[in-house]
Amino acid sequence: MYAPQIAATDPDRSCFIMGSTGATVSYGEFEARSNRLAHLLRAEGLGRLDHYSVFMENNEHYLETNGAGERSGIYYTCINSYLTPEEVSYLLNNSQSQILITSKAKFEVAKAAMEQAPNVHTCLVVGGAEIGLGTEGRFVDYDAALAGYPTTPIADESLGSAMLYSSGTTGQPKGILRPLPEQPPAQQLPMFDFLTQLWRYRDKMIYLSPAPLYHSAPHAAVNLTIRNGGTAIIMERFDPEHYLQLLEKYKVSHSQLVPTMFSRMLKLPEADRLRYDTSSLEIAIHAAAPCPVPVKRQMIEWWGPIIHEYYGATEGLGFTACDSEEWLAHPGTVGRPLFGVLHILDDDLNDVPKGERGTIWFETGSAFEYFDDPDKTSSVKSPDGKMATVGDVGYVDADGFLHLTDRTTFMIISGGVNIYPQECENLLITHPKVADAAVFGVPNVDLGEEVKAVVQAMPGVEAGAALEAELMAFCHENLSRQKCPRSIDFDAELPRLPTGKLYKRVLRDRYWGDGDSRIL
Repeated sequence: MYAPQIAATDPDRSCFIMGSTGATVSYGEFEARSNRLAHLLRAEGLGRLDHYSVFMENNEHYLETNGAGERSGIYYTCINSYLTPEEVSYLLNNSQSQILITSKAKFEVAKAAMEQAPNVHTCLVVGGAEIGLGTEGRFVDYDAALAGYPTTPIADESLGSAMLYSSGTTGQPKGILRPLPEQPPAQQLPMFDFLTQLWRYRDKMIYLSPAPLYHSAPHAAVNLTIRNGGTAIIMERFDPEHYLQLLEKYKVSHSQLVPTMFSRMLKLPEADRLRYDTSSLEIAIHAAAPCPVPVKRQMIEWWGPIIHEYYGATEGLGFTACDSEEWLAHPGTVGRPLFGVLHILDDDLNDVPKGERGTIWFETGSAFEYFDDPDKTSSVKSPDGKMATVGDVGYVDADGFLHLTDRTTFMIISGGVNIYPQECENLLITHPKVADAAVFGVPNVDLGEEVKAVVQAMPGVEAGAALEAELMAFCHENLSRQKCPRSIDFDAELPRLPTGKLYKRVLRDRYWGDGDSRIL
């Protein structure tokens, strides 16, 4: 998020607008805010390749907290704003963050997390003055702390980057670290040059962002919008009719969504859905989970052939994409490989024939590693280090288009959010009435998948509605809402292999039936 050239030549151009309030920040103001924060980061001792974190809801200061890192050579971690104090403190410690930026709305969670993150020496609180914070102590008011710093660039500008997190089957999130060459911040990483061309980002485009800014996809999309001189409309939260209102009001040209958003718009009363003019849209991108075929057909019928789909991981291993015409010719596809070399392999890492399922591997499109975790990095790579996988399963059709069918990691994608079930399993097994537990995704027409738990109760404990309510409450007390099961079933004994490994697929297949796909 770096565009000083626009700030210099057209400072009053709208950089971004908040969807609910209409609060507008110009390029000139965005540049000044980002520079002030970059100066503060240097004054607080953060140099190139150091780390800080951002834990906030979508608000009008979020983007500058990213922009400051991108012009000072620093890694910044955007933390899911729904996490618990324990989850936040883990990310602060694991990322080796020295500063946390949060908001008045998230202050109590941040404060509790800081008690377990001793290396974070300063917490900047947006709106902190309203709760009595000044500029003294570990917790300080954001605006007051920045007030004395220059609005001009720091002397040693260099390219910084987000270090976002992606969990693994162990349930502990891992930071995805991209090598940062010593180069000016105006020179972005090659992957973003590729995305700019693919999605036709351009000067004065209008981008509507309906998703939380801590997600990798909206983070990248808004970043590219600003770098190309566009205006981003930031929704504080997604509402289907409000989304359509904003499309019409701002004559939006570009947007990126997840399939759940499509589904919720399609479920609006027809009169409400069709009253808004969506003709300004040039390109609508979706990803995060495969879109149900009927939903996507309806969206193309409604918006026209402007819908583009892609498949990739935060790790940046590889990338497939398709436009509407390609998808209609290959319903259900997530596209052809455009970045990285795609392979579908069996368990022995041999190529499988077209049309047959196997694990999806890429000869990696960009370098990455899991931060401070060489074992985890090695675990997703082939023995020769040339290929990597996140554990998805699929096949390539006769024309070279990729179709997803399953996940070897049992990761759940619910409403576009990645949920790793091991964390919930590990919690449930600590409950005194639980002998064993399995957590996985089951079909949900609206969300794609929802979290399901199957529990084996302790001997002598009655398995039923009362125990389900007790365990659901236990999960909500200890995990963020997204990670909690929506329902719990009970089995007399969960299937485990002689090695002790839980044979979770037997359980999950009960809920998915005999279809070709295990992903909605």
